Amino acid sequence: MSDAASGGTGRRIGGGDSAFRPQTVALMLIVGILAFVAMLVLGAYAPDLRRGNNGGTHALSRAVVGFSGLYRLVEATGRHPRIIRNDHELETEDLVILSPPDGTTNVTLPVQSRTDKPTLMILPKWNVQADPTVTGWVRYVGLYSRDVPEGVLAPGTKLTVTRRASGGAALIVPETMVDAQTGAPARFTAPRPLQTIAGAGLQPVITDREGRIVLGQIGTDLYVLADPDLLSNRGMKNANQAQAALALLDYLSDTGAEGIAFDVTLNGLGHSPSPLKLAFAPPFLAMTLAIAAALLLAGLYALGRFGPPQRRPRAIAFGKAALVDNTAALVRKARREAMLGGRYAQVVRERAVAAFGVPARLRDAALDAYLDKLGGRGRFSDLARAAEAADDRRALLAAAQTLHDWQGEKNG
Repeated sequence: MSDAASGGTGRRIGGGDSAFRPQTVALMLIVGILAFVAMLVLGAYAPDLRRGNNGGTHALSRAVVGFSGLYRLVEATGRHPRIIRNDHELETEDLVILSPPDGTTNVTLPVQSRTDKPTLMILPKWNVQADPTVTGWVRYVGLYSRDVPEGVLAPGTKLTVTRRASGGAALIVPETMVDAQTGAPARFTAPRPLQTIAGAGLQPVITDREGRIVLGQIGTDLYVLADPDLLSNRGMKNANQAQAALALLDYLSDTGAEGIAFDVTLNGLGHSPSPLKLAFAPPFLAMTLAIAAALLLAGLYALGRFGPPQRRPRAIAFGKAALVDNTAALVRKARREAMLGGRYAQVVRERAVAAFGVPARLRDAALDAYLDKLGGRGRFSDLARAAEAADDRRALLAAAQTLHDWQGEKNG
């Protein structure tokens, strides 16, 4: 329908040309676009914004058994820590710290995917429960039974866990485990009680004075820390322990590593990669910005109008011309143009009878013979037969044009 036939005038009560001022419409559009973009960004990064302060044994937890203190210490000293939230990121060359919450956690995937990359596995020790008064805090229930840490690497690797009173004695560390700034050897104080491990194929790295293993090595790149209190928030409250923790991480890190990665997938805080997040990360960010710029330019172009507004044409036109056009389109769609040659010749014949005063008694061949005698560049009967014999659109058009010219010549 045209604008005239569609009804309303688009004017508001009380005057004015539109229901809203242009400034109001522009403000509504800007707010809507910003809200939509903010929704997309939050949807892409919402999983990464989860704080994870749930009292667990991971780098996002501020509880006594968590490792957020170690994470912030690594960050403050320029060692570039990051959180691993999906399994694909485990393939990094950086040192990856795994801290399963208990012995039932399946660690097969991260262990197998890092067979030739430095990995630190921290065994669980303390059984805790959430503090009902402070979110993210926990209360000690006691030590886990020994079968919980022993089951972390089982059945592939069988460990035997022992616990003894340590008296806060110093642990024995390798001579190459030194502070990066001072060059002094690392000095760990044994937690109370001290949790140690033993097992076939386990090579000692850090031991107590009796030779019991606190940090052991399996193969070439998997390290197992028996007592988490060396690195947990409980241990980071001591400055000497924190300094030794940095020396330990430097000792375990590959020389070509760019940082230290803390895994939280084993603690239930992982998520699958988001396709939407890829749109806001290199190299796809450039394409996203280009699309946004194109949409902005299209919007600015749409705000401007060149010349007065024009009414839309009617979808169905008035008059005989529209009827003829519709009929012609229907014939063309049905592919029946070639069948109209004889009918057009008959129309020209009837017009000639009326225009040239042909006797009414003449019919068919006699009528065509009479029209042939009128002279001219062509005989009517030949032109009529050519129109009737046309078998395609091009031949029909040529024959009809010839008949039309014949009639015009006689009228002239």
